[in-house]
Amino acid sequence: MTTSDSTTGSVDHGVDLDALTERVNRAFEQTVSELKSLVAIPGIAWEAFDAAELDRSAEAVAALVRSTGMDDVRILSVDTEDGVPGAPAVVGRRPAQPGKPTILLYAHHDVQPPGDAELWQTSPFGATEIDGRLFGRGAADDKAGIMVHIASLRAVLDAVEDFGVGVTYFFEGEEEAGSPSFRPFLEQHRDALAADVIVVADSSNWKVGVPALTTSLRGMVGAVIDIRVLEHAVHSGMFGGPVLDAPTLAARLIASFHDDQGNVAVEGLLARDTDPVDYPEADFRADSSVLDGVRLAGSGALADRLWNKPALSVIGIDVPSVAVSSNTLQPATRVKISVRLAPGQDPQAAADALQRHVEAQDLFGAQVDFTAVEQGNAFATDTTAAAPRASLWSLEKAWGVTPVETGIGGSIPFIADLLELYPQAQILVTGVEDPDSRAHSANESLHLEDFRKAILAEALLLARLDAEGLQ
Repeated sequence: MTTSDSTTGSVDHGVDLDALTERVNRAFEQTVSELKSLVAIPGIAWEAFDAAELDRSAEAVAALVRSTGMDDVRILSVDTEDGVPGAPAVVGRRPAQPGKPTILLYAHHDVQPPGDAELWQTSPFGATEIDGRLFGRGAADDKAGIMVHIASLRAVLDAVEDFGVGVTYFFEGEEEAGSPSFRPFLEQHRDALAADVIVVADSSNWKVGVPALTTSLRGMVGAVIDIRVLEHAVHSGMFGGPVLDAPTLAARLIASFHDDQGNVAVEGLLARDTDPVDYPEADFRADSSVLDGVRLAGSGALADRLWNKPALSVIGIDVPSVAVSSNTLQPATRVKISVRLAPGQDPQAAADALQRHVEAQDLFGAQVDFTAVEQGNAFATDTTAAAPRASLWSLEKAWGVTPVETGIGGSIPFIADLLELYPQAQILVTGVEDPDSRAHSANESLHLEDFRKAILAEALLLARLDAEGLQ
């Protein structure tokens, strides 16, 4: 590979590091300005919000894609399996030259609702810079991912002569709503989205100044449990004692999910002890905002508890609020649980294990209905493959420190769809967030210097794939 600035030297794996660094730095102010414009658009794929803003967001993203020189740029949508219209996605394609690989660059342009405005220190859609961070809904999750993809390709096209790697952009518009039309979209546009390498830019770095390649994701199962003991509510003084109310029985069930150490106590759920990365407890407590005095749950290495063991949380329960409570025995209650699964766990087997556990509990003969409502597979990267090796190299060159091969406790269920439809593709999960980005929360923010380095890392990855292919 040759570059348009070959006099700079600093060539590694056929990539001119100095030339790409200069191109990224020269355009960075413009890149941040374009990101701010995206953040100002409140595109939210939830029924309660204006769908016209999602359309406006898609149009703005499509314009950015065209700015890279792509001619084949489309805004597409596909109905869900239930026939509900999907949100607009942006697809742009730059064909590969003969013998060169194709890379699919994924991110999403929709965002979470802003939530309580009083909790924000800045306007959620104002894109405000404070002390080297950009605050705003979507600044990190995931409009920064879009701009990493846009800016890295611009830099490579400017620095690398006859760049031949095929590049396909796929910017989804409903990820925060659970990607309901993702699978039908893939099936309908399977050939257009086919690629040798897929980069999902929707994860996090280890910490500010230390990059990470996400090499494992937990799977997930969600379930709703209905508990009923009475045909209707009755006076707690007149009938309390012989009958336990439904919320009390729900509490007994919830208590059965963990042992005395806080480990998940559901037989049949996989757990692994690999001790992959040293994650100091003090760092975790700071990153997760655990209150002083609260003991951490579970046993084994902290990183394993986060990435390689199951986690069960109660994320919803239907009971009267204290403000409207009355002296009555509640006849029924509903509990929703979210279970994160260790890599290697089959989601259906996990759902079956949960149902067996629930049905085995002594809840005084209450009527109990268990309904699995969502499932997602885990993911693990083969870091010996060419694309992950190139990605780890590019991260180290961009940041100047050794990247962490990290797991993520969360799940990205649609990665299982990508693996199923494109089994030969090498999938990379990258990101621009850090532990203080607060994605989904008030005061979401992006560390701008790490954003710059993420752009450079992806530009280096593209250039190395052009120079070496997938050797």
